[in-house]
This record gives sequence, structure tokens and C-alpha cells, in this order.
Amino acid sequence: MNSTIIEQFPSLSNMYNGSRGIFLDGPAGVQVPNSVIDAISDYYRQSNANTHGAFATTQQTDVIMHETRETCCTFLNAASHKCISFGQNMTSLNYSLSKAIGRQLKEGDEILITQLDHESNRGPWLRLQDQGVIVNEIAILANGTINYDDLVAKMSSQTQLLCMGMASNYTGAVNDVALARKITHDHGAQLLLDAVHYAPHFSIDVQELDCDFLLCSAYKFYGPHVGILYAKPGLLDTMDTDFLRTADSSAPYKIETGTLNHAAIAGVKASIEFIASMGSGDALRQQLESAYGLIEKHEKALATQLYGFLDSSTNYTVVGPDFSSKRAPTLSFLSANNASLQLCEKLADHNVFAWDGHFYALRASEVLGNEDKGGVTRMGISVYTTEEDINETISTLENLAS
Repeated sequence: MNSTIIEQFPSLSNMYNGSRGIFLDGPAGVQVPNSVIDAISDYYRQSNANTHGAFATTQQTDVIMHETRETCCTFLNAASHKCISFGQNMTSLNYSLSKAIGRQLKEGDEILITQLDHESNRGPWLRLQDQGVIVNEIAILANGTINYDDLVAKMSSQTQLLCMGMASNYTGAVNDVALARKITHDHGAQLLLDAVHYAPHFSIDVQELDCDFLLCSAYKFYGPHVGILYAKPGLLDTMDTDFLRTADSSAPYKIETGTLNHAAIAGVKASIEFIASMGSGDALRQQLESAYGLIEKHEKALATQLYGFLDSSTNYTVVGPDFSSKRAPTLSFLSANNASLQLCEKLADHNVFAWDGHFYALRASEVLGNEDKGGVTRMGISVYTTEEDINETISTLENLAS
């Protein structure tokens, strides 16, 4: 990516002990460009009122909310803005969704989750065991990918829902969603996708995926903390969601509880437009697809470079698949010399910002045997990551290994 992209992120010019930071912490939330910051602050300057009133500022808020739904609709290639609901975050939306789906299930019905997923796509479904729903988990392999043979074996006539991530925030694995959709179709089950870690790196087309539900979070793709739920047309209207009697009981509003964060939602629209600004084409969808092609190429090149160093080193061990197939630019690894927290502290001394732990993919960390080791170190490539950043990071890792 060129320097004009980097210049749009004010935080990247900040100095820490005399030098700039290398932000490889993106998988937990990326930095935010000026256009998003301006959209949020402009809302407070110009349109700070609740929705559905008779005066100018409330009507401006109505426009912002509708335009953001339309923009998210294009972002995901949904059929209608009525498919797009907002929430505090992905986790809160998924809990609301799980309670509504739970009301449609009977004792003995089954839900499938995976060992690879973030707890936000496990915990809400595991709670349904309290009402007699059977929750089975799909195993993962030693390389941090899903065991699809186990998926096929565990899908049954009792399975009502498969909950799967599109990409792992722990191992970087991109999951075979097409296979998951075929299997669920064959068994008459629904498919819910967690796209939180996928959306920053790859274009999403919910109509092509043919999923029933999809969730993502704007703070992972250059926006603020807002959760986004896609539900297939008409599906949310059939569900018994929690909402106040004063609220709109139709989709997409019937799962949105309380007053939403209007200023942040204005920032969501700006974050999608920021991504589109890197692409080309006459329409927003074309621009987004073009931009994601450039983003994927940029991020894969730098992630492959970092992977090559880690994989060839005798001091570091990558946790996750290689780059021979589609993969997120997120690298988790173990150090022979340092526990993950200790390594991250040493990296921080050199202004390399990385995370340690399990990143809420706790089950994967347990199954892969890393939780007892203090978890892994994780680095993620973002649109603003440069070759210089990776070169400096590799040099720092080399020095810390000696």
C-alpha cells in the first residue's frame, strides 16, 4: 500500500520513547483513519439527536442510520438493508440471536460448534444446553484447521444449526464455508458464520455464501466498536427476539435493544467507504471488491515474509497452517526462549506491538496444548503495515532469540 494510505492514520505518527510504533496488534482491533474519526465527531457536532423525531437533527440521525444500513448491505452484498442489524458488539448480538433461536428448538435438537472458534461463537450456544439442546463440537487438527471429516461425521438429522468462523483469529486458518453450506443444506440445517476475523482481509458476499446469519465487527475493519448482524431476508421476522413493546417489531430492528450508538454507526459507514477508496469502479460494491483484491495481495506478501522467517527459525514455531492455501495474514507462534507474555514485553521495548495469550479462542488453545504454556504470541498484518515494519520486526525477533 502506498504512503497516502498510511498518512490517513493519525496514530501511526505517534512516537513512543523517541520512535514510532509497529502496529501488529490489528487482530484485536485495527487503527482508525481520519475519515472515520471525522464521521464520528461530525455526528456530535451536527446531528446529535435520537431517531424518529420531527426536527432537523433527529431527521439527520435517521438518514445516517439508513445510509449506514445501505452501506453495510453493499459491504456484505445483502439483498436488502432490512437484513442488517446493529448492536454493541458481535458477542452481544450473538447472545441475543442464540436466545431467539433457542426458543425455536426443542429438547434433543443439536447445534454444532467448532474447537477453533472465538468464544463469542461458542459460549452463547453452549448456554442452550441448559434447556436440553445438544451442543457438539467439531474437532481441529494439529495444524490449527478444522477436521472436516469430523464435521461430516457429526452432522445428523437432529442438527438444526452449524456455527462456524470464516477465519480463525488464533491460527489464521480460513475455513471451508462452501463445504459447510453444502452439508447444512443436505441436512436441512441453518448456517451461522462468524466473519469478525475474515472481514478485514477478504470481500464477503452473503448471497454467494448462502448463509442464514453472519456477524462481524467494524472495529476490526478500520471502524468503531459496533457489531453487525446479517440475517437472510425474512428470517429475523420469524424469530422471537427480546425487544421492548415500544420498539419496532420488524426486521432489522427487532433484535436491536435500546438506543444505538449513532455516532459510532456513522463511523461504520465511513470505515467501509475508506476501504472502498482504495479500489476502483463506478459503484461502491465494485470499489470494495477491487480494494479487497489489493488488500489481500499486500497483506499476503508481508505475512508470507514473516511466516518464512518464523518457519525457518529454530527458535520460533508457528501455530497454524502455511500459506499454500487461502489464509488470513495472522501469525501465532511459540518462542523457545520466552513465554509469550515475556516475549511481548520485550517486543514492546522495541515498539513492536503484539499480543499474547489465547485471544478468546480458548478451546483451540487448550486442544493444541498451548494454554499451559502461557498461550502464543500473535502478530497481524493490516492495510497500513509496511515492508519496513516487517523487516524491523524480523530483526527484533532475531535479536531476542540470540
